[in-house]
Amino acid sequence: MPDAEKSHCIENFCIAAGRSGGERQGVIFCDTDAYKWLEAVAYCIESGNGKRFISMADQLIELICAAQEPDGYLNTYYSVVHPEQRWTNLAEGHELYCAGHLIEAAVAYHNATGKDELLSSAMRLADLIGDVFGTDKGKCHGYPGHQEIELALVKLYRTTGKESYLALAEYFIRQRGKRPNYLMNEMSARKELIFQDFSDYDEMYAQTQTEPVNQTEAVGHAVRALYMYSGMADVALETADEPLREACKTLWNNLTKRRMYITGGVGSSGHLERFTTDYDLPNDQMYCESCASVALMMFGQRMAALTREASYYDVVERALCNTVLAGISADGDRYFYVNPLEVWPANCLPSTSLAHVKPVRQSWFACACCPTNIARTLASLGQYIYAVDDRSIYINQFISSSVCVNIQQADVLVRLDSSYLVDGTVRITVETPAPRPFTIRVRVPSFYTNPEFLLSGKTIKPVIENGYAVLAVSRPGVQVFEIHGGVRPRWTAANLQVRADAGRLALSFGPFVYCLEQTDNGEALANLFAIPEEVTEERPALGLVGTLPVLSFRAKRLIGSIAETDALYGRPQFAFSEQRVKAIPYCLWCNRTPGEMLVWMHTTI
Repeated sequence: MPDAEKSHCIENFCIAAGRSGGERQGVIFCDTDAYKWLEAVAYCIESGNGKRFISMADQLIELICAAQEPDGYLNTYYSVVHPEQRWTNLAEGHELYCAGHLIEAAVAYHNATGKDELLSSAMRLADLIGDVFGTDKGKCHGYPGHQEIELALVKLYRTTGKESYLALAEYFIRQRGKRPNYLMNEMSARKELIFQDFSDYDEMYAQTQTEPVNQTEAVGHAVRALYMYSGMADVALETADEPLREACKTLWNNLTKRRMYITGGVGSSGHLERFTTDYDLPNDQMYCESCASVALMMFGQRMAALTREASYYDVVERALCNTVLAGISADGDRYFYVNPLEVWPANCLPSTSLAHVKPVRQSWFACACCPTNIARTLASLGQYIYAVDDRSIYINQFISSSVCVNIQQADVLVRLDSSYLVDGTVRITVETPAPRPFTIRVRVPSFYTNPEFLLSGKTIKPVIENGYAVLAVSRPGVQVFEIHGGVRPRWTAANLQVRADAGRLALSFGPFVYCLEQTDNGEALANLFAIPEEVTEERPALGLVGTLPVLSFRAKRLIGSIAETDALYGRPQFAFSEQRVKAIPYCLWCNRTPGEMLVWMHTTI
């Protein structure tokens, strides 16, 4: 890509494998770009759409394995640059973070292809980590600075059945926050920092202020926190640990009820990409890294598995349909790292507090964690649509698709045809060869009004349990369920304690948050005051993909505020004009002419 920053990822593996010379370059954790790409490819292969990538993926896997050291160690930075410093900088070094993404890629590729080369490599590395870390005398009592390996080890345990991997995941969670504080002691002894921002490194940033089971607020680096919470939920599920389960619920509630944006964005501070305090949700200086919303989806998915409550998928859907999709252009070749809710391009200046806010998507990043994270998330979407347990198939998202699962010792085919954002209809076709009874549990979204359920054209009244409509399948053959409901535009206000949104409104349609763009409504969007009356659904705008409507409504524009029109300040003299404004889905902003963007609008009420 001629206009993109080089990541040096593949070149680094070539150097580590001894196949080329030169100096290792790129961010310390850029090995994970390759791992997340492989994971995305694996999901595409598994769904039948990525078989043309198998040869390329196998070549990359062969290169990665060639870079692995004889004892199982695999990290291009430490192998090439500082082989004598293994495991000595857990706060900044990202060794365990990289290992986690390797494990996730290995599990996904094994599941998709049945091939074991990368899985064997990941197991060798995991076994080495188990030999290095633990509570035994002589072992390192540390844990990752950037969490990720915890959830990856649970995946490895589920794939291999090796109890040691689950035990290691649990160790990393249990050890965190114990005294003395391992990471803080490590940082205090360092004379030079890899990341200069880490001069502000503290216990809250690292989620080590107390043991995870006792944590009650989402704090610190947002992505690290959410990866840890996901690992906590996995371990709680596998070990039936009730205190850990309750900690996950407490953290989820704090996160989603006090520290999450309407778009599913999390991590409001541009400094250190972190959470701040309850209700601190600024719209223009926010961070909301794309990776953080991916991690929120991961946490929500695991909480639903842990509790069997559908409401968690409301948040998963919110993050997916807004911040995650906004992170990639409609053409699939440009990306947002930061996802603001208000953009005035003229003040997104270098060397200012808004330097991190980009008014247009970037072709790539030297630190490319977000594009690869979005890729693996969209490729794995089936995992967010469907879930299964011993007696039920769960439908958590209304995204047209099909799946074949084995339940009650029978292969069941489910086909989902959804047009619910067009006409409110969802059709579920179930085909099973065996008369063994099971249920289809269908999440009923909170915004889906007056749902009506039909079986073979006849009205049925299913029980609603934990937010799921329970549809019984008791005979072999084909059964067709239909759901008819309403999806309408709706206005939303924020809690009074969200100071940035006081007196403002946002507009949504189904799970999609809408925004104003300059190209439709003119400049100075902050001067518009929405009149929250009837909203009209119009055809999708030219230049936008998909079938989501444009939403149109009346607004007043502030055209005068002071008597002395050329002064900076003056006597109040307000004047308004009326205009009709158009809103588009937030996930599609900045796909046409770049300009201002606004989600939260002033209102006349």
